[in-house]
Amino acid sequence: MIEFMISLGVWNWFIAGVVLLLLELLAPGVFMLWLGVAAILTGALSFAIGWSWQADFVAFAVISVLLVPLWLRVSRRSNSITDQPFLNRRNVGLVGRGFTLEKPIVNGAGTVRIDDTIWRIAGPELPAGSRVKVVRADGAELWVEPVES
Repeated sequence: MIEFMISLGVWNWFIAGVVLLLLELLAPGVFMLWLGVAAILTGALSFAIGWSWQADFVAFAVISVLLVPLWLRVSRRSNSITDQPFLNRRNVGLVGRGFTLEKPIVNGAGTVRIDDTIWRIAGPELPAGSRVKVVRADGAELWVEPVES
């Protein structure tokens, strides 16, 4: 097995890089990705320069140590303020809005049509036609209370 690995030479790094990238696909976490990129870069450097295997390992370690913190710094910056803060949290964007019930709330549960979606609601028993205000969003369920007219 060792003889086979030695016979591959520089290609070991490319193979290791692809294996690490495949591991990233199987268990996403954006950590193996950068190790895979470091292995591929090490293979490219080794192919261009013709280093010994010891120098290859040092280059891999240095590149890995540089890429992982670099990615952490870049990923922290990407959590910036967006013009669509409720894009994947639509329920939170409904808090504070008022609606008219098309169907009554019975036994503390009911539904309400908001735009093009029917939402489950929880609140006090109210007849159809009552005005309600969303006071809390809990997953796919909205908690409402009556609006005094």
